[in-house]
Amino acid sequence: MKENFLALAIAVVLGGAIGKVVQALVDDFIMPIIGAATPGGEWKTATLDLGPVKFGIGDFASVLLNFLIIALVVWRISKLLEKPAPAPEPPARQCQYCRMSVDALATRCNHCTSQL
Repeated sequence: MKENFLALAIAVVLGGAIGKVVQALVDDFIMPIIGAATPGGEWKTATLDLGPVKFGIGDFASVLLNFLIIALVVWRISKLLEKPAPAPEPPARQCQYCRMSVDALATRCNHCTSQL
C-alpha cells in the first residue's frame, strides 16, 4: 500500500513539472506559428459584441487551442511511456500420458504423439 501512495505522489509531482514544460512548449513554439499563420495575428483579442455585452471569443479560442495542444502532447508522451501488456498464454492442458503441457485445442500431444 505504501508503494502505491509513493507512486501516486511521484506522479503528481512529475505531472505538475511536465505540465509546465508542455505549457512552455505550446506558448513559446507552437502558438507563435499559429499566430503567424492566422490573418492579422491579433486573433487572441477578437471579441463578439452584442450590444453592451462583449464576448472574448479570441481569448476563449486561444485557451481552448492551448488545452487541445497540451492534451495531445501529454497523450502522445503517455503512449510512448506505456508498456505493452504481456501476451496472454494460450490455454493449456496436461497430457495424460507424458504429463507435458499441450494446447487446449490439440488432438495429439506434440511430445509423445499420443491421441488426446
